Amino acid sequence: QVQLVETGGGLVQAGGSLRLSCAVSGGTFSDYAMGWFRQAPGREREFVADISWSGSNTYYGDSVKGRFIVSRDNAKNTLYLQMSALKPEDTAIYYCAADTENSEILLFGPTPIGEFDYWGRGTQVTVSS
Repeated sequence: QVQLVETGGGLVQAGGSLRLSCAVSGGTFSDYAMGWFRQAPGREREFVADISWSGSNTYYGDSVKGRFIVSRDNAKNTLYLQMSALKPEDTAIYYCAADTENSEILLFGPTPIGEFDYWGRGTQVTVSS
């Protein structure tokens, strides 16, 4: 059973930065494409970014492009999301997810949320204005 645990959330002022981590256990992390999603109150879960098994390919949602960077360390079985220039509208619970059936990601669009079969419980990010 693959388990994912997100850490690094918190309260930050607008314009600030945070780095989220997602520790993965119980599977072969280096085989999986990985993704970050977020969900604000009253809204659907939104794609943030995904990354291929090697880290060589990434894709970002339009709302975070140029501000967030997704990366991974396969030796540490950990996924990261470096968030900069944060805005109040970035406030949400952030989830990491594993696509254990695929190692690569789509290059010209986000991997559909249904492709991700394991999820963490999320970490709260709150950006104050």
